[in-house]
Amino acid sequence: MPKSINTPVHIIGGGLAGSEAAWQLLKRDIPVIMHEMRPTEKTFAHVTNNLAELVCSNSFRSDDHAENAVGLLHHELRALDSLIMKAADAHQVPAGSALAVDREGFSSYVQETLMKHPLFTLERQEIEDLESINSEHIIVATGPLTSTKLSESIKKLTGHEHLAFFDAIAPIVFKESINFDIAWFQSRYDKTGPGGSGADYINCPMNQQQYENFVQALINGDKTEFKEWEKNTPYFEGCLPIEVMAERGIETLRFGPMKPVGLTNPRSEERPYAVVQLRQDNSLGTIYNLVGFQTKLKYGAQKEIIQMIPGLENAEFARLGGIHRNSFIKSPVLLDETLRLKNKPNLRFAGQITGVEGYVESTSIGLLSALFIANERNEKQSLLPPPTTALGGLLNHITKAANKDTFQPMNINFGLLPELAQKTKKVNRKKMYTERAKADFELWQKTTSV
Repeated sequence: MPKSINTPVHIIGGGLAGSEAAWQLLKRDIPVIMHEMRPTEKTFAHVTNNLAELVCSNSFRSDDHAENAVGLLHHELRALDSLIMKAADAHQVPAGSALAVDREGFSSYVQETLMKHPLFTLERQEIEDLESINSEHIIVATGPLTSTKLSESIKKLTGHEHLAFFDAIAPIVFKESINFDIAWFQSRYDKTGPGGSGADYINCPMNQQQYENFVQALINGDKTEFKEWEKNTPYFEGCLPIEVMAERGIETLRFGPMKPVGLTNPRSEERPYAVVQLRQDNSLGTIYNLVGFQTKLKYGAQKEIIQMIPGLENAEFARLGGIHRNSFIKSPVLLDETLRLKNKPNLRFAGQITGVEGYVESTSIGLLSALFIANERNEKQSLLPPPTTALGGLLNHITKAANKDTFQPMNINFGLLPELAQKTKKVNRKKMYTERAKADFELWQKTTSV
């Protein structure tokens, strides 16, 4: 066995990707030193000092592994004994066909699991210069909120400027402040999910006039002013602020987060013109977040406009929405197929900083970075996950397949996987993607002994 197996891997960043990478290394008896700058240095998005804190939504999105690409990724992560998925499953809250979690219980589970491992060391300090760490293997998993000083160090090493986009956070309200003379419980199309009953969302209906007034208020609302250097930074299309969607046209929200389909108001025979949905945000069921309501409205405007929603006229807020700047590297240019920095191969990047978007996507790249290091430590060749799998599709996209000139953050979707060999009806296509992926994943897992 190579001597290097006993030297620690340094992981910078204690988010989902860093925590997952740490777990995968520890279970293979590889020591880990994790560097997490909180609470020494705080961010404007985090609330606690916990590892794996969820700063945006509490949803891991669809858990349907038969016909959904996100659910397929869940399936693959569970098969690889993902710590993040174990924590999510242990702390799930009802969310229809989605997998949503109690934030505090989830992050506490991750942190406690890592902290009790004898080969794990947590150092609460900011790493300002990557070259200050002399190690055979380093994983940079600092996420979208990489500190300014470390960003400068990365730019110096890569010779490339960071790309950036804005990401917004949805408000959370106290359930007891919701008016259930107007609102009702129902999942869209009554779908059930992990821990769910088919009545997992709170729904607030609007008629046409209420909807149009609401859209106009969003457009006119007092918004956060950007600094000059931030003004040309693009948003990630999968996480647009609600007021940005409103500005794109009067019907945009009705065909987005406020679509009324699959819902029946038990208090009225009239079909809602638009619906605002709220999803449970903790295991106690005391707080709910507004689904798809990421916002850059100032706090006063947020309260005033959200209280225009029928059922939320007396809403009290556990957290108001916000906006933060996310950074990511130009991975197709900078990284090799095993996530190593091409001009400094002892450095690997993982998580959102690589240009994947979403909790499970970040987790996946953290997991893969650890598997690649474990293989190197054992002098084994890393067999890449097939591009037909969710893991392989993500990896292939950020390291090879994406357009280098227009590279932007990406969620997992079937569009990242190779087309099916045979033509098929649209109704069967998603299932065929997942069935192919599962077969190829199982073979890869056996071949690589991961």
